[in-house]
Amino acid sequence: MTNIDRSRDVGEAKTYEIRTYGCQMNVHDSERLSGLMEDAGYVRAPKGADGDADVVVFNTCAVRENADNKLYGNLGRLAPMKTTRPGMQIAVGGCLAQKDRDTIVKKAPWVDVVFGTHNIGKLPVLLERARVQEEAQIEIAESLEAFPSTLPTRRESAYAAWVSISVGCNNTCTFCIVPALRGKEKDRRPGDILAEIEALVGEGVSEITLLGQNVNAYGSDIGDREAFSKLLRACGTIEGLERVRFTSPHPRDFTDDVIAAMAETPNVMPQLHMPLQSGSDTILKAMRRSYRQERFLGIIEKVRAAIPHAAISTDIIVGFPGETEEDFEQTMHTVREARFANAFTFQYSKRPGTPAADMEGQIPKEVVQARYERLVALQEEISWEENKKQVGRTLEVMVAEGEGRKDGSTHRLSGRAPDNRLVHFTKPEQEVRPGDVVTVEITYAAPHHLLAEGATTSVRRTRSGDAWEKRTGAAAKPAGVLLGLPRIGVPEPLPAASAPACGSH
Repeated sequence: MTNIDRSRDVGEAKTYEIRTYGCQMNVHDSERLSGLMEDAGYVRAPKGADGDADVVVFNTCAVRENADNKLYGNLGRLAPMKTTRPGMQIAVGGCLAQKDRDTIVKKAPWVDVVFGTHNIGKLPVLLERARVQEEAQIEIAESLEAFPSTLPTRRESAYAAWVSISVGCNNTCTFCIVPALRGKEKDRRPGDILAEIEALVGEGVSEITLLGQNVNAYGSDIGDREAFSKLLRACGTIEGLERVRFTSPHPRDFTDDVIAAMAETPNVMPQLHMPLQSGSDTILKAMRRSYRQERFLGIIEKVRAAIPHAAISTDIIVGFPGETEEDFEQTMHTVREARFANAFTFQYSKRPGTPAADMEGQIPKEVVQARYERLVALQEEISWEENKKQVGRTLEVMVAEGEGRKDGSTHRLSGRAPDNRLVHFTKPEQEVRPGDVVTVEITYAAPHHLLAEGATTSVRRTRSGDAWEKRTGAAAKPAGVLLGLPRIGVPEPLPAASAPACGSH
């Protein structure tokens, strides 16, 4: 099955490439996979390798539409490359691997390893076993073998990091297959979480995002209903930790103690991602969502009362089976009332293995498209109006790396405001590094970004900027060395325009 590489000199490091699809949890897992590969002696292939590596790993998503077609198309493009590259190996992991298992090797017999969401730590062993035995290795664990945060990590950011506080989900939403693939919720001990955060801060990280499939249900596995609010408050006591975010919560578990902790903990940012999915009580019931429109808007009202400048984002599904025009109008009404800073909007599409896929009343594509366009137009209008309220405000912006695609031509830099809005600002004369913090005045607003065209008020050099500078200087050294502590660390937060956590909770 697998060609053995006999052409490589002894001691020459093999290269790897990881392709990630889907949500933040997959991004989190991919950084673990990178750490595992480098811990095993592999070296990351140069950017743009496009399959020109000794090992190509696909970390897949089963939630997105046509996920399987995309995977098999990419695998097909690698097949001829593998025949001309002795010893090349291909591995498939993630949610689609957990779901399809043996099917992957049947459809793409040139794949060497298939592993699931619960046993990513086995990848190097499975690759070696496939090489020695010259046959595909399929290993799908049914329950978590090791919490991802205990695995080696190659973080992408020197200044921002994910910290996973739980895995799995106990909800039974009819449109979501995640619980079947990620399992029941399993929480980490608070002491382990805080120890990881402190270690990250010691490395120079100044912003962390607490991550879970249903992040504010944290504590259900350890028997403490207020565990999440206590965790937020504990983060506020960590010296050097400037920004704390979390994603994605569920309205059912969003209690008053969490709102109080957000409002009263200075380093918890005024930002909230609160998935709506639908504004219709009828559709919410069909989705098995345990809240209704009134409850949802009540949470938004409480958050705004406690944190007036909070930027609130959401997820919405258009065209769920059985959705009438009246149901859709209830969603539009909720959007008008909630005034989200931005929304991740999705056209419903069948996900095999979910109850909703077999429901009656599937909506015609053209109807879904028309409703989707109306919703997007409304949200664009609201996003712009909400952003215009930022004009004239003075904000502290943490400088980001790679978020402003036009920065080079506009002579600007980009970063995130405390509420996570994207800000482009005029490049100051003083050197500014990713992770440093600048103070700017907002002069213009677009629907998806803010602009500060005047001079930068101040530049604060930070330990995060120092860490970025140190990492950049180390980039010229031989690859294959873990960046950061060997068993600590998580990837940088995704920008606000990216997809929400899998399952769209």
